[in-house]
Amino acid sequence: MAKYLGVATDTLAGVQSLTMAGSGSSTVTALYRKTVTLSPASVAANTTAEQTFTVPGLAVGDAVWVNKPTLQAGLGIAGARVSAANTLAITFINATASPIVPTASEAYRIGGIR
Repeated sequence: MAKYLGVATDTLAGVQSLTMAGSGSSTVTALYRKTVTLSPASVAANTTAEQTFTVPGLAVGDAVWVNKPTLQAGLGIAGARVSAANTLAITFINATASPIVPTASEAYRIGGIR
């Protein structure tokens, strides 16, 4: 397993930045967790579909992950990205032979690193 070396600077409010040592490393300037209420559209049978949502504070280049709060058989999240400023793109996968409408008005958790 690789050894990670870094320097963290802090303020009274918490970590201000974190720089990892090594080739190709960059500085982490923000870690965040947001909760947003989303109502995704129907996902067609046996397919993946990317849908976008407005989420204030996201920036292109952020690494993000998304947690759907409930299980729906055959429906999953295949990936997530910031497609534009303040825009979260979630790729849903439907592994069934019928369309699935994700549960409306659920509070999704979004974590990110900038």
